[in-house]
Amino acid sequence: MNASTNPWGPRVAMLSAFALLSGCSSIDKAPTSQALMACDMQGIGQLALDTQTRIIAVQNFKAGDEVRLANSPTPHVKTTVDVCMVKMVVGPGNPGPAGAPSTSPGIGIEVWLPARDQWNQTIRAYGSGGWAGGFYADPTRIGQSGGGNAIFLGAVQKGYAVSGSDHGHGGSVSGRNASFAMNPDGSVNTVLWQDFAERSLLEQALKTKAVVKAYYSKAQAKAYFDGFSTGGRQGYKLAQKFHAQYDGILAGAPAFNWTRFITSELYPQVVMQRDLGRTIPNAKLNAASALALRSCGGAQANWGFLLDPLACAYNPARDPAALCAGEAGEAGVQGTNAQSTCLGLKEAQTLNKIWFGMTRDGSAPDPAQDNGRTGTAAAQRGQLWWGLTRGTDLTALAGEKEPFPISSQVVALSLQNPRIAQKGMFNNATGNAEDGWKALSYSDLVSAYERGLAMQVPFSNINTDSTDLSGLRDRGAKVLSYHGLSDQLIMPQGSLNYFERLVQEMGGVDKVQAFNRLFFIPGLGHTGAFNGTASIGLDGATTPTSAVPLPQPATGRDELFNALRNWVEKGVAPDRIELTSAAGNLSLPICSHPKKAVLTGASPNAASSYTCR
Repeated sequence: MNASTNPWGPRVAMLSAFALLSGCSSIDKAPTSQALMACDMQGIGQLALDTQTRIIAVQNFKAGDEVRLANSPTPHVKTTVDVCMVKMVVGPGNPGPAGAPSTSPGIGIEVWLPARDQWNQTIRAYGSGGWAGGFYADPTRIGQSGGGNAIFLGAVQKGYAVSGSDHGHGGSVSGRNASFAMNPDGSVNTVLWQDFAERSLLEQALKTKAVVKAYYSKAQAKAYFDGFSTGGRQGYKLAQKFHAQYDGILAGAPAFNWTRFITSELYPQVVMQRDLGRTIPNAKLNAASALALRSCGGAQANWGFLLDPLACAYNPARDPAALCAGEAGEAGVQGTNAQSTCLGLKEAQTLNKIWFGMTRDGSAPDPAQDNGRTGTAAAQRGQLWWGLTRGTDLTALAGEKEPFPISSQVVALSLQNPRIAQKGMFNNATGNAEDGWKALSYSDLVSAYERGLAMQVPFSNINTDSTDLSGLRDRGAKVLSYHGLSDQLIMPQGSLNYFERLVQEMGGVDKVQAFNRLFFIPGLGHTGAFNGTASIGLDGATTPTSAVPLPQPATGRDELFNALRNWVEKGVAPDRIELTSAAGNLSLPICSHPKKAVLTGASPNAASSYTCR
């Protein structure tokens, strides 16, 4: 998932809508005519689902065809198998002025079906990123273009019936724009909030199963949900509230604790504005990250990422190599760095604040005393959330030009003031985004944090932080969660926090691991690939993505999803998963938390040299 195009990325629906979902729908009825099975509007396009759902397009692609509709933008990918695509809209949506972001026809859903003789009797439903969106409700375009299109097609070509959704609102920039969440009068759009946060997930599951049953004349053997970022949050919402829908859930970099961590994503910008009156140049941020890698890397310092960045307490304010020549640092240290990427003392202290995470007053402890590594926020220090791990790319949140767009939008929504959001990224009849985030004080950000928590009802419980997974546990379903330790947008400590709360509230580690397992992945950034920017050294050297052991769904290896399937279908609980770099030069195990990979052999570049313990 590319942070620039598909960031991680949320209606109180009418009671009548839920009544339709609770048993009076026709979606469970078996098809009565073979004509219903045809991949066209006269066949499966006539499938009766419920009174709020209409099928808007059906397209049959033959092996070798480009997967495209009339207005699909280039580039187009070709399919190697026959595919039937079914597009639908689930109402009632949210009526309103034409062109208003809050006006929506409903939830757009696509189901992609491989040929009957190639279906593996398994559903693989995908989540979304950022604020979701796309063209799922447009009969002339594929729901996602580019990478999203290729992911769907790749899974279909493996035999899966696949689905995706816009989760209640569409458009080309909706994945990065929250304007849909505010009505034209400035009030909370509770309808689309609920579609985004909850209802669309149930509808996607129900409608996917109905289409599958109609097309193949039988139900699936197993159903899985696969989501990353916002999709990871969606996976946990399904686990918490709609646990009957899927047999297994793969939840990557889950964006649960929504208002907490997203509000804190704006904290680096507030720190720089308040403490420095300006931003820190990206080149300095990258150089500081590289020094942290060198300081904490040990035998693996040349990897370009840290095996355990949560253990790193690097302090540039006490590192002569980080501080500008002649600059007086902490504890009597004198700077020796004559490069343009050197840090002044205030810049170094600002970085320590960013790494520690959001506090009520903008303070941070000495990293040697507390580097923000645990899953429990240091309330005695005023800590509200964690910062990025050391060695991780800082430019996504502390970039010299602008904040991460969704962070300023969430603050604008919590304070119900669109002018706070990043310019060009929020539109409303009451006012548009004006970069008001630049004037926020520490106390203003804390107010947004607390207001966001207090508004969970109108926001349809977007935080998705319940630790009651008893329903999922009791029906035997499984959750495999994973998070990159170099995630530059969603702090991995949030996943650690959730797991620790699960353990506390659901009977201990052993009982939790019977249905929910967590894996941390060194080097994995929020793009779903290597977070490589932070590996830029003072000599300009970088670590290529191909040299980092990462999950490889695109190449067919699909290690994490296969581990989930083995757990669900064969009872083999994943404890150790070995990953190999694309270049083949480095392999590492990832271990079921709380175990970690510990070097016990001779070669730090071979998975066989590590023990999970």
